[in-house]
Amino acid sequence: MQTLDPRSPTTADTTRFVLLNTSHPGNIGSTARAMKVMGFSDLVLVAPRYSNVKAKADAISLASGALDVLNGARVVDTLAEALDGVTYACATAMTPRDFGPPTHAPRELFATLVTQPHRVAFVFGSERYGMTNDDVYLCHACLSIPTAPGYGSLNLAQAVQLIAYDWRQALGGFEVVSRTADPVLADAVAVQGALDHWQRVLIDNGFLNPQAPQKLMPRLRQLLNRAQLTQEEVHILRGIARAASIQGRSGSDDTAS
Repeated sequence: MQTLDPRSPTTADTTRFVLLNTSHPGNIGSTARAMKVMGFSDLVLVAPRYSNVKAKADAISLASGALDVLNGARVVDTLAEALDGVTYACATAMTPRDFGPPTHAPRELFATLVTQPHRVAFVFGSERYGMTNDDVYLCHACLSIPTAPGYGSLNLAQAVQLIAYDWRQALGGFEVVSRTADPVLADAVAVQGALDHWQRVLIDNGFLNPQAPQKLMPRLRQLLNRAQLTQEEVHILRGIARAASIQGRSGSDDTAS
């Protein structure tokens, strides 16, 4: 069977998520959502509790925009059927099995697995009893998500999200898209103009004594340099200075009257 590089953007989705004997339809919907947000779509359900689980209200509600993944999920009777076409299957089992496959932390295994042209499947057991030994024995490795000592209970969809995230990161991840334009930094002339403006205002209101400035302006310059002001921020500071100057003159007029 030909294998494909899972990192290649030109290949189809080579990652499969398999849920065994799922009891709660909401977990299937949440799994679809967890998969889609990480760019995966191949979901297989092995003997879920409800044969019409994809039509259940909880599944639809918790899919929350990932109905294409939910509706595209295949339902099969056995794990062997679900692993058809898979070349490397990972069981998610917290407890190692005697004679079973080796257990790894996800990131530890993924760093190596990503370099190999496998069709990968991640297999998740029932909410009630996890995976049976026979199911684990069908897999090449066990994944154990590192958790706090003494409490390792994860909701099914939470476990899917963690595995999907770590696997996506191993595959190269997604760029973080900035929704704002990069700020335009103010140049030295603009910063000096703001300082000169503030110096006049501070002298006018008596805060700065030009005969004994005590290095106030050099200290303000260092403050502005550390802040790396944008052009917009310089405009704001000068606007405040204008307002303070106007208020100061108004106060002087009131006093004189």
